[in-house]
Amino acid sequence: MVGKHSAGILVFRRTGPEVEVLLGHMGGPFWARKDAGAWSIPKGEIDADEPPRAAARREFTEELGLPVPDGELIELGTVRQSGGKKVDVWALEADLDPASVVPGTFEMIWPPGSGRRQEFPEIDRVAWFDLATAREKIVRGQRQALDLLEQRIAAS
Repeated sequence: MVGKHSAGILVFRRTGPEVEVLLGHMGGPFWARKDAGAWSIPKGEIDADEPPRAAARREFTEELGLPVPDGELIELGTVRQSGGKKVDVWALEADLDPASVVPGTFEMIWPPGSGRRQEFPEIDRVAWFDLATAREKIVRGQRQALDLLEQRIAAS
């Protein structure tokens, strides 16, 4: 199922009674002026014969330019995005300074039909959000990951 199957790591921290999650704003011209529904868990496609957990770790590093913080990866499950893409999500309790992020890049022809290839950051900014705000910011298909995280924390 390569191409329609991704993996990612949802980093969270506890600030007193609050839980905050780290999300990245999707880069590129399509997302530039969008905010609500334009943020994502650091994630990406699973390569053929690659274990999903390994893909989640690789994609975190590729998208944020940082090693995965130390800690236990907690399997949250699989969420389904619009278009049918499945995303395997792990949670990781850690703190990370958004200013330390050095995002990976991708190329695309822009403007459309121009024949000019331009490079854009995969994620153009990273921020911490409480769960209520994160539900507004995150792409609709990943909201379930926030619910799964909240259930896991409540059960522990």
